[in-house]
Amino acid sequence: MRVGVLFGGDSEERDVSIASATQVVKALRSRGHDVVLVDTACGAVSAASEPAALTASVPDTLPSRDSLNQLQIRASEVTVASAVAGTDVVFLALHGGSGENGQFQALLELAGVTFTGSGSLGSGLAMDKDILKRLFAAAGIETPGWAIWDGKHHGQAEPIGYPLIVKPNSQGSTVGLSLVRSPVELAAALETASRYGEVLLEQFIAGRELTVGVLDGTALAVGEVMLDPESTFSYQQKYQVGAVREVFPAQVSDEIAAEAQRLALVAHACLKLDGYSRSDFRLDVQGVLWLIEVNTLPGLTATSLLPQSAAAVGIDYATLVERICGLAIEKRAKRAR
Repeated sequence: MRVGVLFGGDSEERDVSIASATQVVKALRSRGHDVVLVDTACGAVSAASEPAALTASVPDTLPSRDSLNQLQIRASEVTVASAVAGTDVVFLALHGGSGENGQFQALLELAGVTFTGSGSLGSGLAMDKDILKRLFAAAGIETPGWAIWDGKHHGQAEPIGYPLIVKPNSQGSTVGLSLVRSPVELAAALETASRYGEVLLEQFIAGRELTVGVLDGTALAVGEVMLDPESTFSYQQKYQVGAVREVFPAQVSDEIAAEAQRLALVAHACLKLDGYSRSDFRLDVQGVLWLIEVNTLPGLTATSLLPQSAAAVGIDYATLVERICGLAIEKRAKRAR
């Protein structure tokens, strides 16, 4: 099949997207598929310029604001739908920003383009953490207490209690996230998170970090990120090889593993997601699972969790990528009936 891979973009997760695309392109070509690349901020990537455009590694710092501003200006000149004309399916290797919040999905839907992952509605719901948590609560899923910061009063943190998490309401990869252990740390954390828009204050759950992938209506293996139970999974730890140990399957009881898988499927369904997703949990010392968030375009880099979750149930990386493409094509066929 002919696959258009959309990647790059102008979000803070641009470097992660490039690393995901590098692995996706390699896997698809290894199975004999014809692949074309489009950087949504820069346009179509020629065969000659591919080596400079792709890299499997992720720098340990975010792209600068100036560089992203320049990319946003260039992105306005890129016509994505025409760039992927003639493809059988478009693989979204985008992360964060307009590539994951439903905006690109809506554009492709309007253009009649077949693309991987969830549609515009589910993508938008999952990216807005305030709405996401409201839906969790309505579905009976435990999620840490939260509030949207009003932009003025630091006292909003008091009912939540310390320690607490301060993070952007619509970002991924722990961009702009801080673990605040006392009121004296709050102002700096709010300033950091507010650079990325609306700010979420969230109860911190001490415990084990678990993750579960979902593929085609089936929960994959439960994994654990081996962290200090009083800490969080940082951007640097997520993408630097060997920065943290990840265990698949997680060493938890059968009951906890089954419950994490059940909740991942419930969350996937209540957000009206398609194809695949990844849910992240905290398991506290009482054995309660707290759902933190759901990723509609989880990372597909060399260190990412979804491929590990799939591999633990016998699905290798290339097969995973092919199945994601196949699910998008099947979805199109069902709608055409």
